[in-house]
Amino acid sequence: MKLVVKNLQILKLSPWNFSLSEGECIFLSGSSGSGKTRLLRALADLDPHQGELTLDGESQLSTPAHAWRKKVAFLPAESQWWYAEVGEHFDDYDKTLLSQLGFTEDVMGWEIARLSSGEKQRLALLRALAQSPEVLLLDEPTANLDSQCTHVIEKTVEQLRKDKGMAVIWVTHDAEQLSRLTTQGWVIEGEVIKERTL
Repeated sequence: MKLVVKNLQILKLSPWNFSLSEGECIFLSGSSGSGKTRLLRALADLDPHQGELTLDGESQLSTPAHAWRKKVAFLPAESQWWYAEVGEHFDDYDKTLLSQLGFTEDVMGWEIARLSSGEKQRLALLRALAQSPEVLLLDEPTANLDSQCTHVIEKTVEQLRKDKGMAVIWVTHDAEQLSRLTTQGWVIEGEVIKERTL
């Protein structure tokens, strides 16, 4: 698996060029409002952008958006839920992952209104992983979570990288989290995206 990004450009940011290989994790950081979320959304073909993106040699431009998003999944900082119950948002799910994320199958009958922020985020991760994506785009997935939930999400993603070869781009402001996850990535400074090694 290889994601190749050439001259990805949004807003007034400088072009972003990088490649991401199987099992690799890189970070993207920058101040609030710098464009991190918009870049992830562009990678997932959710927002208009310029540039050439290919996954395993297949162009984003020639791939239907829904098919691209099955392979390049985006997990926003705040997940969206459309139906009253959890199970209505899932056609299928990995029961082992469900357990690793701290749930029993009973959760599928729970009402969304009763979920805590941590529960919503862990279930949103399960939902994003249901399509077995090759690339996972994480937009501050643990920003509002306690240390226990943060550990669960980090451990789950790390295991998927090792076992499934899933590649990850992780947006976070947490320097300690970055040091646990990866040392390679990119920082947005003003309108320039700079490669950075921690």
